[in-house]
Amino acid sequence: MSGYRFSKYIPVKQANKSGFKHLHDIFQQLILMTSGNVSEALSWLTNLDKEYELTDASYGIGDFIQDLKDKGFIKEDPGKGTLSITAKSEQDIRKSALEEIFGKLKKSKPGNHFTTHRGTGDEKSADKREFRFGDSLDQIAVTESIKNAQVNHGLNDFHLTESDLEIVENEQKSQTSTVLMIDISHSMILYGEDRITPAKKVAMALAELITKNYKKDTLDIIVFGNDAWIIKVKDLPYLQVGPYHTNTVAGLELAMDILRRKRNTNKHIFMITDGKPSCLKLPDGQYYKNSNGLDKYIVEKCYNMAAYARKLHIPITTFMIAQDPYLQAFIGKFTESNKGKAIYTGLKGLGDMIIHDYTNNRKKRI
Repeated sequence: MSGYRFSKYIPVKQANKSGFKHLHDIFQQLILMTSGNVSEALSWLTNLDKEYELTDASYGIGDFIQDLKDKGFIKEDPGKGTLSITAKSEQDIRKSALEEIFGKLKKSKPGNHFTTHRGTGDEKSADKREFRFGDSLDQIAVTESIKNAQVNHGLNDFHLTESDLEIVENEQKSQTSTVLMIDISHSMILYGEDRITPAKKVAMALAELITKNYKKDTLDIIVFGNDAWIIKVKDLPYLQVGPYHTNTVAGLELAMDILRRKRNTNKHIFMITDGKPSCLKLPDGQYYKNSNGLDKYIVEKCYNMAAYARKLHIPITTFMIAQDPYLQAFIGKFTESNKGKAIYTGLKGLGDMIIHDYTNNRKKRI
């Protein structure tokens, strides 16, 4: 008789189930969720082990903790007796985030990002042209030039003239200064939904990508709640959401202030947010807050900042991870004011779109 026959599911024991790497992958995720709190992450891991039998008699949680210490991923404070992750662990988490988020994408050539324009860069292209006054000698295509001389003058009267010379074009490389803005307002963990952990992963992956592949570029990371401030790459695993409103204007002001001091022609702002702007800092230092709907006064300030960024030739790419139609309409008008880009998305695939948009916007602005 044709059809399906169902039987009781018996889970298959995974190879190396209790090994260091398997536990370490889980531990890295927990470290991000606990904002770098090693003791809490290990406590969660222990509970997961009890429920899902992650370890066996040959390798337990105690063995894993000792390996973390021996391999230099965590360290113990002798005075306080507390555990913390090391610089090695921070870098390993960034590499893991890079692989998780961007691993399926095609790798670009390390350190290079080409424009559609020719210049005096150090990377040869396949394109050739005739010699022009001002071309440097190292641009001459010797083989092609000699061939031209043979064709034009013959072997019996061989000589090389200016009209015989061919020049190999040099690609002009662009360098980009990027500011990544991360919303750390309370809505990033509202209703029990963790949105800040994926946002941290994206930030770490982008930082690792630029550090490894685009070494001439710059990346600054800022967070914004009631105010905005700069954080370092090494601080990302410890990033926490606060009891903040969303001061988008403060974040944009700080981002543009950073980019104004950069000498690179290409500048870009990436903003990851899931909430509406709900806060402004007034000239007297007081905060104007309104979480009920879209406050016209706050919204207009955001539009003005977007337009000002456009005047400075700074495009803004906004990753909107809320699905509310009225908030999406706000982001649409905000993007129109800047002539930038808006991507309306859930958290799934956020990293893919960031890297896709990043590589496609590294065109030299003339």
